[in-house]
Amino acid sequence: MTNSDVIEGSWDEPWYRVRTDRFVASFLPNVGEALEDVYNVDVEVRLTADGSRWSATVFTLDAVQQIMEKGARTGEDLDGSFFWCSDGLIVRDPGVDNMTRVLVGLLDAGDFECILQRLGDD
Repeated sequence: MTNSDVIEGSWDEPWYRVRTDRFVASFLPNVGEALEDVYNVDVEVRLTADGSRWSATVFTLDAVQQIMEKGARTGEDLDGSFFWCSDGLIVRDPGVDNMTRVLVGLLDAGDFECILQRLGDD
């Protein structure tokens, strides 16, 4: 993603919205969480071309490891032996900018609609 791909990033509490030429991504970070440190976040993406809405829960590898370690301590998820999420997208690095680059890349590669879940229209 180049800088020209992102038109605007701004707060619309509680959402942080990133607007690109092809979509608006609405991230829901934790209160007080720095955008560059976001590691586990829900995102809704509205495609500009057709207005369709898509969702994902984006995790870093570290976030998944933390969830599985918690399961090992609490006995959840077969003692932390698995992780599952119906709309999960795992990324290597944290941060809203990185996650936006991944979304752009998924659109470029044609994988976007296979990975994110389509939401009902408004």
